[in-house]
Amino acid sequence: MGCRGSDIDEGALQVGAGTQKLNSRLRIRRLVGWAGAGTPLLASLLACQQALAADDRMLLLDHDGLTIRMHLQAGLNVVAEHNVFWNYADTFAPSAGFDSNKTWLEGYILPGLSFTRELGGVVAYGKVSAVASGTLGIDAYATGNTGRVTLEEGYLGLRSDENSDPSFDVSVGPREFKAGTGMLLANGGSSGFDRGALKLGPRKAWEMASIGRFGFDNFTGTAFYLDANEQNESDSHTRIVGGDFRYDGEANTFAGMTFGHVLKSDSPYPKAAPGGIGVPTLVANGRDGLNFVNVYGRAIPFGDSFENLFVAGDFAYQWNEDVDMRAWGGRVQVGYTFAEYSWAPTIVYSYQTFSGDDPSTSRLERFDPLYYEGSPSSWSTGSKSSMVFINSNVNAHQLSLRVTPTERDTLTLRYAYISANELRSPIQFGQGTHLEIINGVPNPVAGVSAKHLSDDIFLEYNRVLNPNTYLTAGFSVSFPGPGSDSVVSSNAPVWTGGFVNVVVNF
Repeated sequence: MGCRGSDIDEGALQVGAGTQKLNSRLRIRRLVGWAGAGTPLLASLLACQQALAADDRMLLLDHDGLTIRMHLQAGLNVVAEHNVFWNYADTFAPSAGFDSNKTWLEGYILPGLSFTRELGGVVAYGKVSAVASGTLGIDAYATGNTGRVTLEEGYLGLRSDENSDPSFDVSVGPREFKAGTGMLLANGGSSGFDRGALKLGPRKAWEMASIGRFGFDNFTGTAFYLDANEQNESDSHTRIVGGDFRYDGEANTFAGMTFGHVLKSDSPYPKAAPGGIGVPTLVANGRDGLNFVNVYGRAIPFGDSFENLFVAGDFAYQWNEDVDMRAWGGRVQVGYTFAEYSWAPTIVYSYQTFSGDDPSTSRLERFDPLYYEGSPSSWSTGSKSSMVFINSNVNAHQLSLRVTPTERDTLTLRYAYISANELRSPIQFGQGTHLEIINGVPNPVAGVSAKHLSDDIFLEYNRVLNPNTYLTAGFSVSFPGPGSDSVVSSNAPVWTGGFVNVVVNF
């Protein structure tokens, strides 16, 4: 196997609605997991990684234990949407003049500079980068012709050298950080609105992150303090402290647990009206004092007998004594790669569910998704529908089929059946309060009166143009279910859309 762009797409892999940043080591682990243990893929990929490192055009200095490297990432994306949000605006804001058919162009550039300095058994390191992003035209959230320049990363750290065991790594400053599989803590930066680049979502780093890691053999313990990089006009001032314990096995198997506590937050929680009849109330500062625990894992249950079969699972529990809250969410996944067939088809089934507030109780049961990783290949609920439904009071059966016709080309087809957990209870944040006739009397209710929300289909094509350039195109369709129709008391139209983007990463 040669050292081509499809072998190591270091830094960025387009995954539909956003760019999932992966370093080459994580990318290698994912590919080994797809191909199965016992193949020569890992050795080949490591050889490619070394070859690419030897030809690092962004390396400015490598002398006497000091390395300085430039970084550059940029993306351009054209998007078209038809009947966006199932054309709900005609019902809820007919006088606003909202155009449900959208076309816009968005882009970003992310330059950076990093260094490492060997100090005799330990390594000092750091990085600084900034994002300039913008949108031409009006996007799905009726915002456009705007953009911003913001700091992305700006951290300093100290770690043991790569051969140390046990090892340590401490850093402070704005940087990326993901706990577990990204169910709760992953996307530390927000894009779109005044910042532009809604779909590309170039911001991932937390506004402030203090991270300490200690590793021994295959075990890693991490302590963290996080402050999200949110929009100025909607900054919830959420501060989170916690820890993560993880074991990494072979062939991308792992097990771990993340726990955390919200030290401070201004974010309110919506609460369903008693019996679901009436307008939801807002619990001020509801997130303040939230506690959470998330256990996660991935395994190859039958070992070498079925090395291409994997199972994975996440479960999270949340509680807050200050507002009498108890909530839960989770996911199970089963996947198999038919490595012996051409195109190496990989099929994955997942079921994910997140509790909603039960209108029949005084307790608050709405799951708080915090800062989850919302790409279609990670924790989004559906494709189009993920722009309407956050991971609260929803569940979804999702099926994906991935094929690789060539080493450079990948096709992925995704289907999602999405439904609500609790009727007449806020699904996102209370939007869609409407009148329903109950016992002959019109009453304001929130949420939906039927559980089936939508069926989403998403076809995505990825092309590795060269080791630093990636092309992605996608087309998706969302068919509203009876639940979504109940919000507008009619048959909502089908929502369609597509995009084409190019991302370069050095």
